Amino acid sequence: MALDPLVFGRRVRHYRKTRGMTLDDLGTKVGRPAPYLSMLENGKKEPRLGLINDLAEALDVTPADLLDPEAPTRRAQLEVRLEQIQRDQAYRQLALPYLKPSTRIPDVALEHIVRLYDELRGRDGAVAFTRDEARAANAELRAEMKRRGNYFGEIERIAASVVEAIDYQATGAMSKGDLNALAAHLGFRLVRTVDLPPSARAVADLKNHIIYVPGRDHLDPARARTVVLQTLGHFALDHGEPSTFAEFLRQRVESNYFAGAVLVPEVAAVPFLRAAKADRNLSVEDIKDRFFVSYEMAAHRFTNLATEHLGLTTHFVRSDEQGIIWKAYENNDVPFPANSVGAIEGQRLCREWGTRQAFRSEARYAIHYQYTDTTRGTFWCATFVEEDRHPPAAITTGVRFEDARWFRGWDTDRHSVSRCPDGPCCRRPPDDLAARWDGLAWPSVRPNSHVLAAMPVETIPGVDMIDILEFLEGHDGT
Repeated sequence: MALDPLVFGRRVRHYRKTRGMTLDDLGTKVGRPAPYLSMLENGKKEPRLGLINDLAEALDVTPADLLDPEAPTRRAQLEVRLEQIQRDQAYRQLALPYLKPSTRIPDVALEHIVRLYDELRGRDGAVAFTRDEARAANAELRAEMKRRGNYFGEIERIAASVVEAIDYQATGAMSKGDLNALAAHLGFRLVRTVDLPPSARAVADLKNHIIYVPGRDHLDPARARTVVLQTLGHFALDHGEPSTFAEFLRQRVESNYFAGAVLVPEVAAVPFLRAAKADRNLSVEDIKDRFFVSYEMAAHRFTNLATEHLGLTTHFVRSDEQGIIWKAYENNDVPFPANSVGAIEGQRLCREWGTRQAFRSEARYAIHYQYTDTTRGTFWCATFVEEDRHPPAAITTGVRFEDARWFRGWDTDRHSVSRCPDGPCCRRPPDDLAARWDGLAWPSVRPNSHVLAAMPVETIPGVDMIDILEFLEGHDGT
């Protein structure tokens, strides 16, 4: 379980005051100055393991007492919640001054503030609930991925056993024969067809144990292999029919993870990545080329393995030319934009970020490397624009400044500054430009079907079941 600095700090303060100790008294015992301990108690510093043990000994408690995830008192719970609220992006957008939870503020006032904010945020989340329910489910799953470093060991083991069962050597790209053997191992036969319903990427006929996938003329080979394995992943992972959108979303993420774990096997990828890190030459592009997968799949797979095996925290984002986020993941605290319920999908990235700068780069078809100063530190990123998508998508992977040295492109001189979501917004035009065109500009907005579309309409959104059943009836085992 991840340590919450706010709760940890309140527990240290609680035990210190219970023992009648001042910050100076505690500092003498653990060899730390009082200002440092004050920052620790206020949740602004994270302790190292050795300091946790020293604090426990000095306070005559166990390390487990300090690491308990619950605040020690109701007052401490309210103080922690107030701090969390003020760090929330929706609160920061109100531009209110910081409210310190000092002893002068009575408990009842804190209760009012916390309850009011939670109630108002809940009402905000209830608007257009079907869309935000989906986003909330996605946010919950993304939080789990962050806690786990995006590494799912149980799926890695299942993928490894399947690969081993078909005697795949896992040294390069998986062949068409390997895919057929893997399907047969899971009890299916692959049939490529040109008339697959447009709402489905593949269709499984459970009566005849056939999986229909697009023909090569309709999907490039790298993506075709991914679609096959994503479909087979549902059966390898023993997925049932989803009963909620959250369950559908989890199954989609897990099947995609399975596909990556088969196409870029852990047993082959980890030594390859460790050697590249030793040479300070890590690159998503090399994963793409070595294992013949799309750049997006290679980027996903890198995030699966980077924290667990390379000790690197990362972020990943897929966005369009307008900077709208389609997919994202982070465990390095990069400041993705978010709405009031914490959803980041559909939010617009700052125009100073590399994932947007890549579309305007002088080398749009090459990897765009860039450093970006943000409110949470400096991040390095590599962005590749997949032009064969509709719309074209920017695929970005990045790390914190101190980890950039392990990557190809670390020496780039591209550098930008982003103050979103704090400070002047990048979408606000300069005052002089806005003044010159005040009242003289009227854009005709391009229609976006997703603006009014409710999501999800069904448990499995967007699938026309009449088309699917008519397709299966027409083929029926052929």
